[in-house]
Amino acid sequence: MQTNKDNLIVELSFGFALLIIDFTTLLEQMKKFSLANQLFRSGTSIGANIREAQNAESKIDFIHKLKLAAKEADETEYWLLICKHAPLLPTPGSLLSKLESIQKVLSKIIASTKKIIQSTNNQINKSSN
Repeated sequence: MQTNKDNLIVELSFGFALLIIDFTTLLEQMKKFSLANQLFRSGTSIGANIREAQNAESKIDFIHKLKLAAKEADETEYWLLICKHAPLLPTPGSLLSKLESIQKVLSKIIASTKKIIQSTNNQINKSSN
């Protein structure tokens, strides 16, 4: 598992959560409380799941927690796209591109961890034959 020190995905998701807080505050000022709540919950949950993954009990648990973060990122993308395309809502600005960066890094970490697990399993199978 990874440490929090100089951890790109932890840093990206934390910074993103802070931006989500600012954006949802704007939505609340516009009295779009339900949307603000949904976006706040999914947008900040990405980083919470990533942080939880840092203390995973195994590589499989690590992947599971990162997949939860990826699901929250997908939901966040949905709410941001609604904001982008609805004429009466504020545009999310750079939030979508920042989220895309997080999604790409998450995908790479999940894929590389799966390869490590597969490689380890292959080595175990070879040594037991």
